[in-house]
Amino acid sequence: MRGTKLINFFDYLLNTARSSLQPLRPSRQSEKTRALLAVALVSFFWGTTWLASKKGVEHMPALQLAGIRQLLGGGLYVAFFALRGFKWPNWSQLIRFTWMSVLMFVISNGFSTWSVQYIPSGLGAVIGAIAPIWIALFSLFMFRDTRLNITTGIGLILGFSGILVIFYDYLDALFNSSFFLGIILGVIATMTWALGTLFTVRHARDLDPYYSIGWQMFLSGLILTITAWVTGQHIPIAEIPTPAWFSIAYLVIIGSIITFAAFIYALKRLPAAQASVYAYINPIVAVIIGALLNHEKLNAWIAGGTLVTLIGVYLVNTGFKKNAE
Repeated sequence: MRGTKLINFFDYLLNTARSSLQPLRPSRQSEKTRALLAVALVSFFWGTTWLASKKGVEHMPALQLAGIRQLLGGGLYVAFFALRGFKWPNWSQLIRFTWMSVLMFVISNGFSTWSVQYIPSGLGAVIGAIAPIWIALFSLFMFRDTRLNITTGIGLILGFSGILVIFYDYLDALFNSSFFLGIILGVIATMTWALGTLFTVRHARDLDPYYSIGWQMFLSGLILTITAWVTGQHIPIAEIPTPAWFSIAYLVIIGSIITFAAFIYALKRLPAAQASVYAYINPIVAVIIGALLNHEKLNAWIAGGTLVTLIGVYLVNTGFKKNAE
């Protein structure tokens, strides 16, 4: 029931956005076409959030930026549920929301935001895209609840090979301690996202995903903001420059609300395989946008390595589906 209400809210948001673009499209479109349009929006705009984070951390500490983003985005979700008369989470739910938020948002989103302070936004997006590869490895060797098939094996080899191809073009930068720190932060972010995904599947099946996502974001915002303050990685709110606020606004409105609404809209109307195609397009968008708008490096090595990595991720996902079947 809760999920249905939130889906209706998301539908309203997307319908409002579509109506504003009415002159740009035919008057009659099938529901599937609109769902595919939603996937296209997600594929593009989630890819641009990497550059938005990059621009934001140029003007303020990364953990503070991630904290404010999650606090505002999560606060809007929590406020929506409160206005709709939803009950506050009990202690058991709150505990689970907390550890889920630590893995999925505090470490994963916090560290990925922190990583682009030292590395190009496009490279951060490609590293973020290999999360399914970590899921495969953790499932194989830590949880031992799946087995390796040929498709998954080839995907793992291609995925890591593509990353090595990209790193080949950054060999000189790898000896830079700041650049290397950015790589480590990005890798840890993807690993914790993978662990969070696996633990959530095993221990939080009974939680409404739409209800829990808002609380995870809100709690992670609190934790990140407090951490930034305690560690001195913050600046006074009054001193946050306008460009940083633009980045935060973009990340909250576009990254956390509108595109998520579009993704939910698509997920309810398309097969999961079609709705999740954004994961292969986001890194490509991030690399191209970073090169065009932020003068980040883009050459044959980086382009080729990105494509090889994404093919590897696709094969890993395909291999998992074969095992499930």
